[in-house]
Amino acid sequence: MKTNLLRSVLLAAVIFTLNSCSSDASEVSTVEAKSQVVVNYTYSPSELQTMKLINDYRVSVGLSALEKINYISVQSEDHDEYMITNNVVNHDGFVDRSENIIKTQGAKTVGENIAYNYSTPEAAVNAWLNSPSHKENIVGNYTHFGISIRENPVTNKKYYTNIFAKI
Repeated sequence: MKTNLLRSVLLAAVIFTLNSCSSDASEVSTVEAKSQVVVNYTYSPSELQTMKLINDYRVSVGLSALEKINYISVQSEDHDEYMITNNVVNHDGFVDRSENIIKTQGAKTVGENIAYNYSTPEAAVNAWLNSPSHKENIVGNYTHFGISIRENPVTNKKYYTNIFAKI
């Protein structure tokens, strides 16, 4: 019964997510973490700059800085690669990503921002801050985050996936 309720809530979150072109915030019910999976991830200067801009903004409005988790960045990278491969900009698979982060990292809530075709971290973060639903994730009740920025080798357009988690 609890599983069916969780699936119903997650389905509703996905439907809500599809109404947004580049942002999502979804609360997911708490699930006990089985283990905290640790992975390596090499951050590009653009990814580090984007994370710094987000944390600088959070601190400027009296919030704590978020801690990066490589595992969440790997999940972000997988979604960027999915969008590039399928030539789409969307939140497909968000429920699976969020459930995965809940189970492996012990997250209580998970949110996601995506962006497309911004040439600099500053441009992407400014766009997110100027969008109420994106900004809600940036200033949300989260403790950790991960990010990936990948470039489509054919179009040279950048894809951003930024996942937030409260752990």
